[in-house]
Amino acid sequence: MRVVVTGGAGFVGSHLIERLLDLGCEVHCVDNLSTGLRENLAAWHDRGRFFFHFQDVREYLAFSGPLDAVVHLASPASPVDYMRLPVATLMGGALGTHRALGLARAKRARFLLASTSEVYGDPQRHPQPESYWGNVNPVGPRSVYDEAKRFAEALTMAYHRTHRVDTRIARIFNTYGPRMRAHDGRVISTFIRQALRGEPLTVAGDGRQTRSFCYVTDLVEGLVRLLRCDAPQAHAPVNLGNADEHTILNLAHAVARLAGSASSVAFVPLPGDDPHLRRPVLDRARQLLDWQPMVALEQGLLRTITWAAQAWPGFVDGAAAERHAA
Repeated sequence: MRVVVTGGAGFVGSHLIERLLDLGCEVHCVDNLSTGLRENLAAWHDRGRFFFHFQDVREYLAFSGPLDAVVHLASPASPVDYMRLPVATLMGGALGTHRALGLARAKRARFLLASTSEVYGDPQRHPQPESYWGNVNPVGPRSVYDEAKRFAEALTMAYHRTHRVDTRIARIFNTYGPRMRAHDGRVISTFIRQALRGEPLTVAGDGRQTRSFCYVTDLVEGLVRLLRCDAPQAHAPVNLGNADEHTILNLAHAVARLAGSASSVAFVPLPGDDPHLRRPVLDRARQLLDWQPMVALEQGLLRTITWAAQAWPGFVDGAAAERHAA
């Protein structure tokens, strides 16, 4: 397969590119590096089937020769990033998705949109199946990301119905693992950074809000299976995540314990429109893709902490790294 991956220099995108290369694909990564990192791609620059294109996805996308698939991941994905880049986030979901769909249409390629569980907002139905329409505040602080992805889904379905583009939509729940940025604002990367430095772990609200955390290799397996799925109903949205639900307070304690840290917990105000409950219904993914996550939370956290202790030397003190290694 010859595949274009927008946003491929990011956390999830780089893992997906790695897997596609291992499967023998020729991969073209499109990224403007606004949140992605060149070092995420450094290992593959000498592989003949990998090509990097420094470009904003909101610009016209042109590739010579045939394409088999376009995977659209380009978007700021963490609160720190999309609140710093609100207009770029909205336009990435709108114009960027339009550009990527246009490329797929021109090449008669399959299109996969990386959507998000944020389309469910602060859900009034728990757990969340794909049939749930969500509870999103369209003018709240998180709306720039939530509504960008909701619009991207609507545009994807419009191209499917009107132009017969072969589309896929993955609703991705909280994902973690190596290559997260230390200050990306995700709760797991924040807790790990604080624990390794011996700082208090900042828990928003009372910590009783819940999330479901999926290790990145499990997510990538789901994305690849969805991309390759030929079932007629594969164009409808599919939840990809982990159905094991954890409170944020329990997560903080687990990270501190696994990192060998004596960090305490410090409670901070809950951000506006922060979802109280989040857990996917995975029946559709199991039936359509024969997929379910395999990596347990503690196993994935330990892998991520081990990686972070080596990869974030500027943020991790030597004593904390030594404690973890011991």
